[in-house]
Amino acid sequence: MKAHELYSAVDPAIVTQILDWFRANDRNVYRSAVATLADNRKLRPVFVEKKSMVEQYAWVHKTLKLKACNTIGEHLLQAYLMSGQQSLLAMFCDGMGIPHDGKGSVVGNLPKKLDEERLNSTLERLVDVFDPKLLTVYLHCFNMQVDGGWPELNAKLESDARLVLA
Repeated sequence: MKAHELYSAVDPAIVTQILDWFRANDRNVYRSAVATLADNRKLRPVFVEKKSMVEQYAWVHKTLKLKACNTIGEHLLQAYLMSGQQSLLAMFCDGMGIPHDGKGSVVGNLPKKLDEERLNSTLERLVDVFDPKLLTVYLHCFNMQVDGGWPELNAKLESDARLVLA
């Protein structure tokens, strides 16, 4: 799944949560994202900035669903997860036995194969701690790190009723 497909499938509340986080913690990223998306649509950023916050978020979300905006959408997801959801990333890496920097950023190479038992037990713990929709967004983003994703994670995302985007 590509970033634009993720934005098409995700619960709008998750996108609102992400954009709220950027506005509260890194306004420059939010402004830069709006400016880049507006430029991509051949608009001036002021067109978006004049809208109410609800309308801005709806416009940003709608625009991130476009294939042409895939790269900025992926960067936004990565920036949010790496800065705003470090505990989720670290707990996932710990559970999977993936070396990381303590904040969830992988150290070294990603595994070629995911241990299915570890994946199941890790996800059981994470589903109890984090919003399953946010966890699912992270799992899809993690899965984007290798072409075609990991078969074990793909199977889990397809079969586990708790791991839905909307």
